[in-house]
Amino acid sequence: MSDDFDTMTPKHIVQELDRYIVGQDKAKRSVAIALRNRMRRQRLPKEIRDEVSPKNILMIGPTGVGKTEIARRLAKLCGAPFIKVEATKYTEVGYVGRDVESMVRDLLASGIQSVKAELQLGVKEEAARRAEERVLDLLLPGVGTTETPPPQAPEGFSIAAPAPAPTNETREKFRAMLRAGKLDSREVEVAVQAGRNPAIEIFSGNQMEEMEVALGGLANIFGGKKKKRSVTVKEALIIMAAEELDKLVDHDKAVGIARERVQESGIIFIDEIDKIANREGRGGSGTDVSREGVQRDILPIVEGSTVNTKWGPVDTTHILFIAAGAFNVSKPQDLIPELQGRFPIRVELEALSVGDFVRILTEPKNALTVQYT
Repeated sequence: MSDDFDTMTPKHIVQELDRYIVGQDKAKRSVAIALRNRMRRQRLPKEIRDEVSPKNILMIGPTGVGKTEIARRLAKLCGAPFIKVEATKYTEVGYVGRDVESMVRDLLASGIQSVKAELQLGVKEEAARRAEERVLDLLLPGVGTTETPPPQAPEGFSIAAPAPAPTNETREKFRAMLRAGKLDSREVEVAVQAGRNPAIEIFSGNQMEEMEVALGGLANIFGGKKKKRSVTVKEALIIMAAEELDKLVDHDKAVGIARERVQESGIIFIDEIDKIANREGRGGSGTDVSREGVQRDILPIVEGSTVNTKWGPVDTTHILFIAAGAFNVSKPQDLIPELQGRFPIRVELEALSVGDFVRILTEPKNALTVQYT
């Protein structure tokens, strides 16, 4: 969590949310208290901290009133790993489609990207310097590199004198031209990652995800070939800077930090959870069976379980789950009782009025009128 967030009270958190979201004071208050409690948990002794479980939140309200935006702004405010998923995209185990454990894998992947971006900030200048040197090597091969001794001719033969190599002075001139942008349109040949084609296409959904976890990213070995490609100097600088950034950042360290963040402060927002509820009066046959199956698959993740990923196991015990739905046709009571019990905080969001729409267009920091201006 960010340092600023550590000192914020629920009142301050609500004030921050007010800058972007109009109305919905009850929902803001509930999520602010939930986030503040998570921060306070970090200060507890470890033996007590492990016993404190997050109080998951169920948001109930019509489409477009700010359910997703509240969760997204909270995650950004506290710097926590965050993803939004739709409950309707998942299928029960045994059916073709995405299994619910993939939401945890997606959260960890998002966390790793975020941590890498943070670590790369500290080595950005060094990466740019290395990229510049590599481009100069392409423009002036042999300049600034270790000199090799001239070849020796066999007895009775002579070797023509080699063409004079460019000097370091020439390299510095090219460096000045490169920094001034005078060489941006010149083309050079660089080695780039070749596009990877899937070796097996008959697998889909959870089958493919399980295979990737089992192989531990073995597919990267087969898809790691590089090919030569002609690009402009400007593009080459971008490509090589990205490669150098990746080399300078310790991948294992980034994964370790990200996994800890995900386990301690990760947030998963499950939208459209009302679509997988068993609607009252429909019985328990047909598609409703699949809906209930998805709920039962989600349950152990929300309760706390270990999910295997290609970066290692992730414990979901302390991940905060925020579920949301309009519940126009179904009701929260139509969810299976065990899942209902895992979302103890329920917040009803109010429908927007005409006055709210006017405020939305003018008051928030990111209001549409401000964007157009």
